[in-house]
Amino acid sequence: MTQQLTPPPATDPAPRPSLWRARNFLLLWSGQTVSELGTRISGIAIPLLAANDLDASVFQISLLTFLAWLPYLLFSLPAGILADRVDQRKLMIACDLGRMALLVSLPLVAIGGTLSLAYLYVVVGLSGVLTVLFTVAYRSTLPKLVAASQLVDANGKLGMSQEFAELVGTTIGGALIGAVGAARTFFSNGFAFLVSAVTLWLIREVPAEPDTGPADDGRPSVRDALTGGLSFIRRQPILSKLLACTTTSNFFVMASSSIEITFLVRELHASSLLVGLVFTISALGGLVAGAMTNRISARIGSARIIWVAMLVPGPLYLLMPLARPGWGLLLYGAGLAAFSANSVLFNAAAMSYRQHVTPARLLGRVNAAFLWVCYGVIPLGALFGGALGSQLGLRTALWICVLGTWSAALFVLFSPLRKMRDMPAV
Repeated sequence: MTQQLTPPPATDPAPRPSLWRARNFLLLWSGQTVSELGTRISGIAIPLLAANDLDASVFQISLLTFLAWLPYLLFSLPAGILADRVDQRKLMIACDLGRMALLVSLPLVAIGGTLSLAYLYVVVGLSGVLTVLFTVAYRSTLPKLVAASQLVDANGKLGMSQEFAELVGTTIGGALIGAVGAARTFFSNGFAFLVSAVTLWLIREVPAEPDTGPADDGRPSVRDALTGGLSFIRRQPILSKLLACTTTSNFFVMASSSIEITFLVRELHASSLLVGLVFTISALGGLVAGAMTNRISARIGSARIIWVAMLVPGPLYLLMPLARPGWGLLLYGAGLAAFSANSVLFNAAAMSYRQHVTPARLLGRVNAAFLWVCYGVIPLGALFGGALGSQLGLRTALWICVLGTWSAALFVLFSPLRKMRDMPAV
């Protein structure tokens, strides 16, 4: 399947209202903002619960991170099949209610005095499976709620919610843990997932748009269903480049993330307060980019912004390994802010392109294939970063990681996207 290199931009038959007046999108956006905030709180509460209440070792705590990411590798492709065959909104509600029940069970079991590390592992693992199902369905639902011309703006606003949660979630989580303890903090997580489920339930049913693509010849085999998303991506030159770009970036970003706290503390002698300040600066970059996504996309082009967002901020990444103790610590924050801005802009535009060109009947499997590959490299990236830091030193390892992250831009720069301004008409 070939794609026109200079296609006309996709347009809607009539002007669309602002997303701030789109009821269905506002319900999805508000629910996900609260849910993301709850996720950031649990990201602090889970390791602290294991360390302080269950006396877990460093290795045992690291297994929690492993179990949280493992479902993406094991269940992403089957989740895509399920998301393409069931009501996605109802699937998301069921996942929210399931995660609520699992997390609320932690303080209840702790109050009963029977909480164990094994039970925490089960809760984290099962929650991870439900998160995979939710994420695949969630990324396939947005095109049903907004117009094609609004996808970049909608994805940008959702990305802004993630940065907002990153900005305030750790502060709120720390305050809650200090006030009520790590175990009871999970009542707030349960409430966040309940809010998400209610907002999804309030969304009005949207009539499905007719799929003009070729019809499937009967129900595919399990193998064909599992590989359907990957097969479609291979036939689309731009989607293939987007997959390679995102996977490469994720690998090196996770490699740098695995050593950055150690770098900040041991090389830059940063206190915990200054470390928090660095990540606050980082989140501000993503918030600003999320608020400006629609305006930037309109000026640059909804397709061109994909490679511009990956290429242009790259030189600022080099500020991170150049950082020094004292005021030089701000260089690291500036580099992280540039990456956060890049992440919001690129993800919003790349996700919108994927949602725009993929037939509705395949979107769940295509989203699942992206998750399987892009998130599957995350634990490998963490191991790579740790090995580099141990063998070459933290600053040298960070140089390799930031250059590797910037190199991901080459996949989209040398692709048909470079000759396109806007997304193709489908």
